[in-house]
Order: sequence, then structure tokens, then C-alpha cells
Amino acid sequence: MFGGLWQPSPLSYALEHFFEQGGLEAIVVRVINGGAAPTLSLACGNESLILRALTPGTREFLRAAVDYDNLGEDDESFNLVIQRVRAMRSERIEVQETYRRVSINPGTQRYVANVLMESKLVRVHGAVPLRRPDLTLPSHAATSGGYADSNNDGDDGAPLSDYDIIGSATQRTGLFALDAVERLNFVYIPPLARGQSDEREVGLSALAIAEAYCRKRHAMLIVDPPLAWSSADTALRGLESFAFRSSHAVMYFPRIVAMDRLRTRPALFGNGGAVAGMLARAELQRPVWAMEAPEAELIPRAGVRLAASLGEIERWRLTSHGINALRTARNSSAIRPLARTLSGGMHSAADWGYLASQRFADFLVTSVERGTRWARTASSEPAAWQRMARQVTRFMTDLTLLGAFPTAAARQAFMVVCDERVHCAADLTEQRINILIAFAASRIGQYHGFVISQTPHGAAIRSVAVNALQLPIVVEPWLDAHGGPTGDAVAAAS
Repeated sequence: MFGGLWQPSPLSYALEHFFEQGGLEAIVVRVINGGAAPTLSLACGNESLILRALTPGTREFLRAAVDYDNLGEDDESFNLVIQRVRAMRSERIEVQETYRRVSINPGTQRYVANVLMESKLVRVHGAVPLRRPDLTLPSHAATSGGYADSNNDGDDGAPLSDYDIIGSATQRTGLFALDAVERLNFVYIPPLARGQSDEREVGLSALAIAEAYCRKRHAMLIVDPPLAWSSADTALRGLESFAFRSSHAVMYFPRIVAMDRLRTRPALFGNGGAVAGMLARAELQRPVWAMEAPEAELIPRAGVRLAASLGEIERWRLTSHGINALRTARNSSAIRPLARTLSGGMHSAADWGYLASQRFADFLVTSVERGTRWARTASSEPAAWQRMARQVTRFMTDLTLLGAFPTAAARQAFMVVCDERVHCAADLTEQRINILIAFAASRIGQYHGFVISQTPHGAAIRSVAVNALQLPIVVEPWLDAHGGPTGDAVAAAS
């Protein structure tokens, strides 16, 4: 939709790095500061039918063709073909829309202004002339048919700002366009402008809003190390004034050097796109609770080299402060630093300071939330509570059998509560069904707790403190009597 590599666009290069490093699916949100969409003029005698593109910018190349085939004596109708091409006067068609027998008569069902409301490329701009468009003729020798090219009046707008990245929650723009994405694992905001000497980095205001959004969506924000951090020492000194901390954010160091295919020479890039690809690849290769296995280390694929070399002592120093160190070969040592979040390094809370623990918690609560959405249309009553408790208990038991909670015995690995203890009169009135889940943390004897609430208006997830003394009641007796969980129940919740 947005084309290929574009030299001024850091996003286009980040996407290339994402897929080269093993990522399979990326959702792109385009933002723009001002800008204008190009127009396309179809001659109608002495007047013109003006079509305006929906996508702004100088890189939106459209063309249109008009013919009267199979229309008989109808002099108000015409056939219209609209194409997006890779470049002006290119024969490489990326998108094509065909509209048969559209009319200039506003009293007909095929009135062109109304029909093009369904287009994903253009809209009618201004008044529709009283005469239908003329047949289009070849505009240059390389064109096989007759097409009218879009005008050279598109505008890329002003440089991006943090406000453009943030967008509007009510209008679903910027970050909030991601509300339409069902599963959101990682979010990366590339630099606002590209250039080794004049790169415009993402500001703290945008990072703060993005972090809050990721926390709400139980996703991880990938943050580039600032351009000025050229060595381990400068990174550690810079971290002291880097006023951004979050357990839902992660940073890897150093930046990467990769081939700029447009300039045919190596260039320095932020590593966020590549890191997202490596993390996505790692989570496809092993369960999310096994992300700290030695083979889960992030090793860039060929074609990427690190912008700075790091010794083992420097790697440990960086990691202890919440900055993960990339490496080009696996660590042969039996002891290695575990990936951290940006929550403050060694000074952060035990589990949420580690990427694997945070990702597992996000996976677990979002799986339960998605798997229990049937409760939004159910009455908040004991029968529904028991059904939800059975479903989630089966899911958690399966995770236990797979080794997801290694620090606790099977019968003390988790707890599921969905009864009168987590419901009040207001919950019954508002048809809210609450379920409490608690599961073993990475430290023996510690547990994390969450309450997932399903209502007719949506879901809510909040963390709670739990009493570890209640954990021996984790597995309901009926599970033992029936030989453990069933696969169908796990599939419904996972």
C-alpha cells in the first residue's frame, strides 16, 4: 500500500530489516504532517472531472482510463479504470479498480460521485461536469493504452513531530490506529527523519504515550538507543539523563550497519526493526515461557553488522542497567545476562525487570481475555462463573504440564477464582464477570495476580496482590477425577 524503500523514510528501511531478520507480519500505520494528495484530471470537453487521491504525498502515482465500450446510445455513462502504479509512466500496476457504466447524472444509481465513495484510491473532487469525460488517449509512446496520469500536485507535508506519531484516540489516528489490530506483540516507532548527522529521534512525549498504549494492550515497545550512544561508556552515561523507564519497553545496543539498497552502500540505522524481527522469530521457534533458553539469544542474520564492538564485561554492565547487548555469535559461557526491560535494570522489580517474564505475563492474560470473550453475552451468575473457572483452569493446567511454571510444584503453580469472592452487587447489575488468576513468579514463593473482567462493553485487565497461602487449592478436584484438561478448552483460551 505504501510502496517500497524510500530514501527519506526510516520506516521503509525498518520494515526491510524486520522481514530480513525473521519477522512474518507487520502492521504499518502511516502518519503525515499536513501534506496533500495528488489530483487526476479527466477532460470533459472544456471542463474536467477532478479526482483526488485518498493517499497524500508525492509518491502516490495514479492514472485513469475512460472508454464507452458496450454502452450503446447512453451518452451520460462511461467506464472508468483507476490504477496505482509504482512510478510515473510505469507499467507496473500495484492496484486496479474498474467501474462499469458510471454516470454523470446525479439522479441515477451509478452516479460517479456516489460510486467512487467505495474506492480505496480516489474520490470526486468538486462538481461533476454536465458532459461525460472524453476518451483517454495514450499520453506517451511507452503506454499500451490510453491513460490520464495524476497531476504533479501531491505534497509530502512538513517534517513529522511527536504529535503526529501520537495521533488522536477519538479519530483512531497515529498510535491509536492500532486499536483495530487484534494481536499486538511489539510496537516500534522509527526515527522521525533519516540521516546520520541530522536524524530526528522520537521524543519522550511520544515514547511516554506509546508506553502507556503498550501497557494497556500488553505489548512491548521497542526503543532505539539514541544516536549519540556510540559505545558502552557513552550509553551508560547517557542512560543517566535518559528519562524513560518502563517494564513494557525494551532497548538493544548498539545500532546496526546494513546495506542501503538505494544508495548501494552501508549505512547506520536504528536497530528497532531488526530487533522486532529477531524477537518475532524467537517467539515462533519456542514457547514464550522459554525465551530465556540459551538458543533464544538474539543473533542478527547475515547482512547486518553491529555499529560498535562490545566485550563481555561491557555486555554485563549494559544489561545490569536495562540495556540489552546484541551479539553476532552465541555466548559459549554457561552464565550469560538475561534480557532486561527498560524498567531500571538491577533496581527494578524482580520479574518485570526481565523481558521473558513480562512477555509471558502479557501472553497469559491476553490469552485468557481473548478466550473468555463469550462471557460478554452471558449473565453474571454462578453457572457462567463455574464455566469460566473450568475453562481457565484447564488452560493453566496445560501450561503447568508444559513446564511454564518451573519454580512451583504442579498443585501450587497457579490459582483460578471465579465465584462470589470476586463479584459484588454492582458486578451482577452491570453483567460483569470477573476472574482472578495467580501464577508462580520466577522467584520461589512469589506469585503474580491479575483480574480479568468481561462486560457487554469490553474487557479490562488489572494486576492485584495475591496471598500465596491460598495456592494449595489451585487444581479443582474434578480435574483430577477427569484425568486432566482437554485440548478443546485450551484452544478456546489460547
